[in-house]
Amino acid sequence: MKYNLAIGLVCSLTGLWAAPQTLTGQISDSTCGKSHAAMGEMGGNPTKCTLACLKSGSKYVFVSGDTIYAVNNQNFAGLAANAGASVQVTGDVGQDGKTITVTKVTAAGK
Repeated sequence: MKYNLAIGLVCSLTGLWAAPQTLTGQISDSTCGKSHAAMGEMGGNPTKCTLACLKSGSKYVFVSGDTIYAVNNQNFAGLAANAGASVQVTGDVGQDGKTITVTKVTAAGK
């Protein structure tokens, strides 16, 4: 019985230390998410739109395919420099599949 309990505990804890993942997508904001189109003329420039929305209280998000990840570490240095841009992000995706803690941001294709 003790052996089974120990195995179960180890198996459940391994999910807490998930390996970092590298995903391709775009640094956006929580107001616009996948598309900046609703923001009119400003939405035509994803960088300007993202930065303007952040000034208005939005938070950074990372959009990869159909998934929008809330960014846990909003002050990560690479976010502001790549706002609105297509990037590769390395980080730890939360168990819920809806959050990411970013550890690296590079321009897509590099």
